[in-house]
Amino acid sequence: TAIGKRAVEYGLLEPLREAGRAGFPIWGTCAGMVLLAETVGREQPLLELLPISIARNGFGRQVQSFETDLEVPVLGEPPFRAIFIRAPKAEYVGAGVEILAALPEGTPVALQRGALLATAFHPELTDDTRWHAYFITLIHQQREKVALSDGL
Repeated sequence: TAIGKRAVEYGLLEPLREAGRAGFPIWGTCAGMVLLAETVGREQPLLELLPISIARNGFGRQVQSFETDLEVPVLGEPPFRAIFIRAPKAEYVGAGVEILAALPEGTPVALQRGALLATAFHPELTDDTRWHAYFITLIHQQREKVALSDGL
């Protein structure tokens, strides 16, 4: 909510939305995943870039925060140790959104559509940089697509 409010306050919500729609790579972690969603359980500013529905704090309050190992095929082995802190929960994932990782019971926790990436957990709180490397790869791939479409 705070991110969306600041984006509105500083006139950034619409430029960010336009950039995402134009193919600019955006990665939303935790609250950033909420911001990327089309719908959330309550009224708040959203970029509405991913056809997903999110429950804020979907896994519970601060005391229900947890860590778990995730199998993430795009990252390879070993499993990624994910840290969930008052994490959002994807309740609906629409067409065209790829599920990159899910909890054992099937809840999606890492999603991608084109150059848009969303993670319900905090990769930045670990020493494992594979998610960051993956996002950098998305940036390079998108840059190549833009260069090719511009005839460069």
